[in-house]
Amino acid sequence: MRDDGGVSIGAFYGIAESLANFRRAGREVLLVSSGAVGLGVRRLELSARPSDLALVQACAAVGQSRLMSMYDDAFEKLGFRVAQVLLTEDDFLDSRRHENLRATLTTLLQLGVIPVINENDTVSTAELDSPAGGAERVRVFGDNDKLSALVMTHIDADLLVLLSDVDGLYTDDPQSEGATLIPELHSLDETIRAYARGGNGRGRGGMETKLEAVRIANEDGRAAIIANGRTPGVLDAILAGKPVGTLFFPRKRR
Repeated sequence: MRDDGGVSIGAFYGIAESLANFRRAGREVLLVSSGAVGLGVRRLELSARPSDLALVQACAAVGQSRLMSMYDDAFEKLGFRVAQVLLTEDDFLDSRRHENLRATLTTLLQLGVIPVINENDTVSTAELDSPAGGAERVRVFGDNDKLSALVMTHIDADLLVLLSDVDGLYTDDPQSEGATLIPELHSLDETIRAYARGGNGRGRGGMETKLEAVRIANEDGRAAIIANGRTPGVLDAILAGKPVGTLFFPRKRR
């Protein structure tokens, strides 16, 4: 997504081509993608993201169809099929729904299909609205970073790749003089968490939410990478084993 909520077509198709390369190399791929609300705002010609919950959900409904149309078109040109998978918190809280989700994702991967996963913003309210009376709402996930980590731990994936608009985790604000990129980490302590900054105001995910996703992956014995999704060929570099972004090693090996 661009800063204005639109889509950078070059970056979009570049990521699709890289994921197709993953599949051609024999790797199974799941894509967790946001962007539905932003696309809906643009297609409905609204001046800004609305604050009214029903209107936000309407934007999500309009934008999700456009988002999937773009993915379907991009991957079809590359010789791959995609499947839309929209999730809510109940898919992780209810054991039967959780098993159904796992079975469906496993079957899609066996069929060579690339699942495109997103939160079902059209019906899910826990992540979109503000709790009444100031009470905190218990959330399973509240952004696609954490959602991606939860999905990977439920289907035995090996690597979580989180794409950002910066090159990885820095020792300070990346725009600050003297800030340096941290190439790899073996633990997440309070000092490391202090490096994270808040969300960027466009989606619901910033570096703090990415570190939380990394924590979930690492504690389950899986590696994670935070890298810049705007860097051409970043996923191909990861596939080739090149040092990219910040690599987080798990505390334990599965």
